[in-house]
Amino acid sequence: MKQGTKFLLIVLVFTLTGLTKIKAQSYYPGQQEVKTKIALKIPVKAYAFDLKDIKLLDSPFKQNEERNKKWLRSLNNDQLLLPFRVNAGMDTHNAQPLGGWEALHVELRGHTMGHVLSALALIYASTGEKSLKLKGDSLVTELAKVQEMLGQEGYLSAFPQQLIDRAIAGEPVWAPWYTLHKIVSGLLDQYLYADNSQALQVAEKMGDWAYHKMKDLTHDQLAVMLQTEFGGMPETFYNLYAISGKEYYKDLAEMFYHHKVLDPLAEGKDILKGHHANTYIPKIIAEARGYELTGDTRKAQIAEFFWQRVIDHHTYATGGNSNWEHFFAPDSLSKHINSPATTETCNTYNMLKLTLHLFTQNAEIKYADYYERALYNHILASQDPNSGMVCYFMPFKPGMLKVYSTPKNSFWCCVGTGFENHAKYAEAIYFHDNTGVYVNLFIPSVLKWKEKGLQLRQETTYPESEKTQLVIEAAKGERISIRVRYPSWATSGAKVTINGKQLAVKTKPGNYIELTRIWQKGDIIEVSYPMSLHLIPANDNPHIAAIAYGPIILVGVMGNEGVLPPAPYAPNQLDYADYAIPKDLIYSIVTHGEPVSKWVKPVANTEPLTFEVVGQEGSKKLRLIPYYRLHHQRYVLYWNLEF
Repeated sequence: MKQGTKFLLIVLVFTLTGLTKIKAQSYYPGQQEVKTKIALKIPVKAYAFDLKDIKLLDSPFKQNEERNKKWLRSLNNDQLLLPFRVNAGMDTHNAQPLGGWEALHVELRGHTMGHVLSALALIYASTGEKSLKLKGDSLVTELAKVQEMLGQEGYLSAFPQQLIDRAIAGEPVWAPWYTLHKIVSGLLDQYLYADNSQALQVAEKMGDWAYHKMKDLTHDQLAVMLQTEFGGMPETFYNLYAISGKEYYKDLAEMFYHHKVLDPLAEGKDILKGHHANTYIPKIIAEARGYELTGDTRKAQIAEFFWQRVIDHHTYATGGNSNWEHFFAPDSLSKHINSPATTETCNTYNMLKLTLHLFTQNAEIKYADYYERALYNHILASQDPNSGMVCYFMPFKPGMLKVYSTPKNSFWCCVGTGFENHAKYAEAIYFHDNTGVYVNLFIPSVLKWKEKGLQLRQETTYPESEKTQLVIEAAKGERISIRVRYPSWATSGAKVTINGKQLAVKTKPGNYIELTRIWQKGDIIEVSYPMSLHLIPANDNPHIAAIAYGPIILVGVMGNEGVLPPAPYAPNQLDYADYAIPKDLIYSIVTHGEPVSKWVKPVANTEPLTFEVVGQEGSKKLRLIPYYRLHHQRYVLYWNLEF
């Protein structure tokens, strides 16, 4: 299950009158000027830019954003509001209920509303399109009416409070706090990204209700309640504390500290095996956020230990994790790749949120490297280019297909996070400190750094090209460092030119190439990282591996034999187990002990990043393309290698 909230980073700016002004900056970059009494308690090494200061140019990311925007616009407000109005006994405007996890009998109903509020706010911040703000404003207005009609000290939900009471009592119930987290998070995003002050009022009332609901619970009662998945509730209450300055919201966030899960991590123990991955990850995001607002270094230790363990010991080549939503034992990846339900998309959504926290705190390139890997090979790959629908699992069982949602009859957790995933691609391209810009991702875009008078345009077809070009479109004569990520995978070197003059690159992969000068309008930086083929073995078996070209995972194209038109959907259930995989499917490659470049070759006169496996017995050729580009066909991602 999932979570989707925006983290506010607070930067103090003291005025001449002695009053404190704050720039509330989300690590999903989207900043608004707000008044608060809360400042960060830690030094920050890299600040996120506001989403409205970064515009995507044409690329697969922009195209995904456009399809996502179309889907969001198509959602009927009355249908989204229906379960809320039913819960409050209000007129439903004859709306028909949505299906899947939004059906009126499903205990998770209402979670999609929060994701939609967030996604509308994020795309509005990214594009400035007024219709997106108006749609969000309308939803917030109607939710405020529901809250007033319920009359329960600020409670707002699509289900009655009894579901929360069941969680407190330890009775079976499907994650009611998780759903409320989505709603409060969506309201805060509407306030921060879309300037909707009513959304903050509604969110604060919900926070007040939650505090009064929980303040008298004993330690034992809290321990029982926290056994039920609660998503990113503590992170959201930390954010509400940061905005409002009300101390009891911080107290409320810390009531959700889950000792059973977090204490072993604080001691450096990997206890993840068998646990629901996306129940865990939001708890760690909350610790990262709590560290920023309290300075408690124990929280930082938990977040860093968890992130590193997951990346090193629980993560597939694509950057995703889990099997059937659960963490597997450390270093046992090969035992799970034949599953039809690997890499839940929500997990990667939340791992990227955690990664952004850690990058801003430390500015270490390992976080940017991971972000790139997961963004291209999981998030970008998860949307259907025909329909705009999205994937729940991204399976590695040889011969499987990507299974997409439907417009009105799925609304899984990963549909909710999917709305957000494809609304905020600009979040991690650029960061800054007081002296310069970090260029972390090579995505066509324009950055306006208002405080420095710098406008930077990035033009590239990366990863189809190994080159990216940075054009200075505006500058005001200040000395600024432009730090371009030198990816760890770029072991074949780097080439850098400024205005056509080549520079000596002394930096090693896994660092930043720092270019510092007084930039002039029209200056052009060109950076090239030659890509090469390489294997990413399973962490427990070198005979099982994925094939990569630079940062991009390549998959074998296995056709659509046995696939019934239209595209594979799972409208009401997640039935991934039986897709009639052909018995003669090839998923083994004979390598003769040679390096991958000897038996994988580029195919001439085709689309970029198209390869074939050569030197195999039989006449059937294996064609390889990027995973993000493959849709509506069977594929093989992990191969059995015969030496």
